[in-house]
This record gives sequence, structure tokens and C-alpha cells, in this order.
Amino acid sequence: MKNEDYLFTSARLGFRPWTPEDVDEFAKLNADEEVMRYFPKTLSRQEVVKLIEQLTLHYKEHKFTYFATEILATKEFIGMIGLAAQTYETAFTPAIDMGWRLKKSAWGKGYATEGAKRCLQYAFVNLNLSEFIAVCTQQNTPSEKVMQKIGMVKKGSFDHPKLMDLPEYKKYLCYEIRRSE
Repeated sequence: MKNEDYLFTSARLGFRPWTPEDVDEFAKLNADEEVMRYFPKTLSRQEVVKLIEQLTLHYKEHKFTYFATEILATKEFIGMIGLAAQTYETAFTPAIDMGWRLKKSAWGKGYATEGAKRCLQYAFVNLNLSEFIAVCTQQNTPSEKVMQKIGMVKKGSFDHPKLMDLPEYKKYLCYEIRRSE
């Protein structure tokens, strides 16, 4: 992928829409039990195909999504970082959620923080959006640290309505950030 093919870039990362060529690598990422340890289950290849279709439709509708993310220097696909509209029922929604999911080889390098900051800048400047949340299970301290590093403030906790039958996953934290005027 050439740099001009990205919707936007950060110092080290490129952000782009999803393509059918992403299925294999994204399926490997979502099948990794360690990557998915804060989620109820790993995802099958079919579930990943459906997820990519949903992310593509979301981008067409909103002009943002959890973007396919690559390292600029190598063009290596490392996962997704971006934004998505969330409408499940809580005190914090509807809202635009910021999220990330990266393969293990990309952990500990600051990519989630760098990518989240750049996605926020893109949303604030290019899309004129002003307010975002990020959520994670209470056990997901790596994601909570990213939220704190990018300047988000803890709003509270909640039981995730989509995970009520899974007690070990239903307790969530919610962080928020707003564009400073």
C-alpha cells in the first residue's frame, strides 16, 4: 500500500478502509486467545468476514470506523484502531467509541496510544466531531492505560448490556474525552 492510499497517517502508522485481503491476517489476530482474553471468545474466520463487512458499512455511513491499521515503514497489518458509533443502552450511550485491537507483535510499542491520538485528531479536525468514549472490561488494564495516556477521563463503570449472561465480562469501565474549544 502506498502512503497516498491511506485515509490519514501518524508518524508510524497508516489508517485505511478494510479490503478482502485483510481477512487472513485479521482472522489470525481474532483467533489468538491472548489477544482476545478480554473478550468473551475468539472469532472464527466467518465472524471476521462479517465484522469486516460491518466495519466497511459503518465507514460508508459515518466516514469513520475501526480502521485497518498498518506500520508505514513495512506495510505490515497490525490490527484496527479507530472509532465506531455505539447505540447499546447505557448511561454513556449513544456515543462514538474509540477502540483498538492489535496483534501481539505490535504490543508494547506505543502503537495503540499513537493511533488513538491520531484518530482523535482526525475526528476533531476532519470530521468536526467533539466527544468520544472508550470502554473496556474492568480487568483490561492495558487498554485503560491507553485511555489515560491519550487524555481521557474516567466517567464511571457499567454492566455491558450485550454481556449480561457472562459475569466475568459484563463489568466495564467508561472513559471520555472532549475536544477543547
